[in-house]
Amino acid sequence: MSRVRIVGGEWRSRLIDVASVPGLRPTPDRVRETLFNWLGQDLDGLSCLDLFGGSGIIGFEAASRGAERVVIVESDPRAFAALRRAAESLQASRVELVRGDALEFARTTSDRFDVVFLDPPYNKGWIERLEPWLGRVLKPDGWIYAESETAVAELAGLSTVKAGRAGQVHFHLLHGRQE
Repeated sequence: MSRVRIVGGEWRSRLIDVASVPGLRPTPDRVRETLFNWLGQDLDGLSCLDLFGGSGIIGFEAASRGAERVVIVESDPRAFAALRRAAESLQASRVELVRGDALEFARTTSDRFDVVFLDPPYNKGWIERLEPWLGRVLKPDGWIYAESETAVAELAGLSTVKAGRAGQVHFHLLHGRQE
C-alpha cells in the first residue's frame, strides 16, 4: 500500500492510503494543483462527483477545498475499503462513498453535480460508454474534468477549455452550456 498527500484546503498535507489494485494510479500532485487552479481554489457550495474514485484523492481534494458535497463511486472492494478508512480518518462528513459501477451510477442517479471528475482505467472505453449519461449527472453550466490516454476535444456536448499532459496522461477541463 502506498500513500498520497492532499495538496490544498482544510486537509492540506494529510496522507491517505492507496490500495494495491492493478491499474490504480492516483493523480499526481502537480496535475491536481493544475486542476484546482483551473477550477479555482475555493469550491464552496459546489457538488462534485468522482465516478472512478480509485484512491479518492481528487474527491477528497475537492472536499478539502470546500465542496459542499462530494460523491465518490468505486467498484473495487479493496479500493473502496481504503476510501472508507480515509473518509473516517478525515472525518469527511461531506463525502459520500458509493460502492458500485460508474456507468450504472450515472444511468440511475437522480442527482446532478456542478463538477464531474473522470479518471477511468485506460484503454477500456469507459469515457465513450459514459458519454451518453454525463448530461444526466451534470448541472447546466457544469464542468467535467477528464484524464485519459488520449487527448479529448469534446465530451457530452462540452468543449475542452484547458488541457495538459503529464507523461502518458492527458488531462482536460471541459465546459459549455447544455440545453
